[in-house]
Amino acid sequence: MTTQLEIYELILANIYNGVLITDAAGYVTYMNKPYGEFLGIDPNAQIGRHCTDVLAYSRMHIVAQTGKAEINETQWINDQNMVVQRIPIRKNDEIVAVYGQVMFKNAREVGHLAAKLSLLESKVEMYEQELINLRSTRYTFESIIGSSPSIIDLKKTAQQAAESDFPVLISGESGTGKEVFAQAMHHASPRRMHPFVRINCAAIPRDLLESELFGYAAGAFTGASPKGKPGKFELANHGTVFLDEIGELPLEMQPKLLQVLEEKEFERIGGTKVIKSDFRVIAASNQDLEQLINENRFRSDLYYRLNVIPIHIPPLRDRKSDIPALAGNILAQLAEEAAQNPVSLSETTEEALKTYRWPGNVRELANVLERIYSSMKEEIINVDHLPFNLKSPEKKHFDEDTLNLRAMLEKTEKELIQRGMQQAGGNKMEAARKLGIHRTHLYKKLRKHGIV
Repeated sequence: MTTQLEIYELILANIYNGVLITDAAGYVTYMNKPYGEFLGIDPNAQIGRHCTDVLAYSRMHIVAQTGKAEINETQWINDQNMVVQRIPIRKNDEIVAVYGQVMFKNAREVGHLAAKLSLLESKVEMYEQELINLRSTRYTFESIIGSSPSIIDLKKTAQQAAESDFPVLISGESGTGKEVFAQAMHHASPRRMHPFVRINCAAIPRDLLESELFGYAAGAFTGASPKGKPGKFELANHGTVFLDEIGELPLEMQPKLLQVLEEKEFERIGGTKVIKSDFRVIAASNQDLEQLINENRFRSDLYYRLNVIPIHIPPLRDRKSDIPALAGNILAQLAEEAAQNPVSLSETTEEALKTYRWPGNVRELANVLERIYSSMKEEIINVDHLPFNLKSPEKKHFDEDTLNLRAMLEKTEKELIQRGMQQAGGNKMEAARKLGIHRTHLYKKLRKHGIV
């Protein structure tokens, strides 16, 4: 009858892996046949030898001394990196032996596995890059064009901010590139593999804002999805929340937002479960939030919670040295998208662009260049290609037709309203504030002048 000990010995002799057992001093007490065949030695002849005499780089005796198991480590054996395990065996809290196991029977199989692992690593890298492209952002710090001192300093500040989780408040006129900075910081942060969730506080209707931000539970209100819906903060878990146009956030929503920013937890509308979300917040505004605080339109506590790292982007008129580089980059992108030859600016055109004040900032510059590019066939943009107001922006031309006071006032009013709408990025409430008129009055003027 086969004894229990004989069964154990048969198991160790026939398993697929190599086995080596030593005593607490590192002397071999057992080596199975597969391991002996792999090493090209007689396993029985190794009994009583120190493990380092059998295998020069053996660590069996070290594991016996430390008492710490070494699982799935690599060891150079027979000119191959092998996967090994070394496990201390205890009896009454005393180490009496060490069990060592080589995970593969021969070097060919190790090489086969290594090839598989290499292929998997390559696939993982490819999928990570695809995930960044799909879920992350469009802009990086390379997208921020300019060599003026203000832009260089801002990029340094933003790059430092990207490494932290502190809130960032980006301010600047409409069209200066606030979202470009926000996306660049997310892309350079440890959170880049996770979502960048943009919330335009001015674009979401008041009655839908809370459900958009925090989501709602099943059956929370009439017309709600029976499955419920996650909110923006829930979707942004481990990623970045970008609160654009934060100055437009209704006053009654601001305390709720402040609580979420501080606690990182909330409940869906109609729900009872507390949801935790680990997100980083970046806010942006083209309004003077301190002025809004004085007008009781923005909470000071929310402002101080957001304004931990302030970044103010200067208007384009204050960094005109960046205009040629910005224009060149925009034209290169247009040529790439259209699969056509690149177009450049003449020196006189560059000077004309730098003379103009650009009330719409980079967005207006891109708009002008797109219009010119779409209609021209030459490879150099000359001054003649520019719109009239860019050819001589500082001069006013009058003729007999413009001497009529009423007509001149109407024309000036239309131009001011158009400029106000440009600076406000199409936001009628902000445009009315800039123009110093009531929003209802602005609507009438827009209809009067046919401005969409």
